[in-house]
Amino acid sequence: MTPAVSPDEIQFTAIRAQGPGGQNVNKVSSAVHLRFDIRASSLPAAVKDALLALPGRRVNKDGVLVIKAQASRSQEENRAAALARLEAIVAEAAQVPTPRRATKPTYGSKQRRLKGKALRSEVKAARGNPSSTPNAVSD
Repeated sequence: MTPAVSPDEIQFTAIRAQGPGGQNVNKVSSAVHLRFDIRASSLPAAVKDALLALPGRRVNKDGVLVIKAQASRSQEENRAAALARLEAIVAEAAQVPTPRRATKPTYGSKQRRLKGKALRSEVKAARGNPSSTPNAVSD
């Protein structure tokens, strides 16, 4: 079960971008920045720590996660996209990794290891004997 983010803890900021010459750029005129304060949220402490430690995210020093959405023309769609991305990030942070069980070596892997050891020792023994080489100088 993933913890839910309360809508009261989310702050949206509408961004209106200007292109060269001062005109509004249509594509980004409905851009939205979602601001989510991780430390002030009602999430469990373990999820907060995982969110603060996530690599490659836009978490600033104050613990605020900023998600930018500007793919759609309408502000409502951009808000929905940013909210969906926030919920995906929280769900990713809430996953508890299952500990890996230590596996014993199988019979086949033991045999392969022993065969490799035997082959290496044969090669080493052959290298150490100079009389078996064809270019050895004899008296």
